[in-house]
Amino acid sequence: MVTHSPSPAISCTLNAPHAAQISHIAGADSKHEWSESTSRVLKDVHISAELMEVFLQLARENTDKDLETCGVLAAILKDEIFYTTTLIVPKQESTSGSCQALNEEEIFSIQNERSLFPVGWIHTHPSQRCFMSSIDLHTQYSYQVMVPEAIAIVMAPTDKTRSYGVFRLSDSEGMSIVRECREQGFHPHEEPINGSPLYEHCSHVYMNPNLRFEIFDLRC
Repeated sequence: MVTHSPSPAISCTLNAPHAAQISHIAGADSKHEWSESTSRVLKDVHISAELMEVFLQLARENTDKDLETCGVLAAILKDEIFYTTTLIVPKQESTSGSCQALNEEEIFSIQNERSLFPVGWIHTHPSQRCFMSSIDLHTQYSYQVMVPEAIAIVMAPTDKTRSYGVFRLSDSEGMSIVRECREQGFHPHEEPINGSPLYEHCSHVYMNPNLRFEIFDLRC
């Protein structure tokens, strides 16, 4: 179903059958386990798995060229739950290991028009495994410092062990280390002295196949 809006973007609204079940996202591993204490203080975030698949399709041309693609996730807040209703694919500059959004005022305009919260971002690792690079961690910090519930979805179609992951910086150690870091580009970060990870799998995210969502591809 095609919809029209004041934004010059192309938008597409999809709706899944309401019979499908909402499921808690899983996928913690020994290195990036999630903390139940953290999940109790964060609002839940709902996202559609179909949105992730559509994003992969939009990224396919770049993926075939071994270039990353990024998008912004925006949500409405209803009854203390964030529902991810909008995917914005901005104009961007990409390499095989990084992606930089351009003309960010266009992203802010769409969010402001619809009173949306920036609940995170999604990007591809076209030829790398599913993890958060140092650049990714700094990008995630910029979202999480605004909205603590913000998530980073990594889509890694060539990773045979995990095709996607939903991550966030750990609240104390990860946020503190990245906040104090002044390095740019790819660089190592010190490990938290208490042995906890810099980032973790999200425990407050649910796959909701009943969500309607809208896509704005600003690259067009």
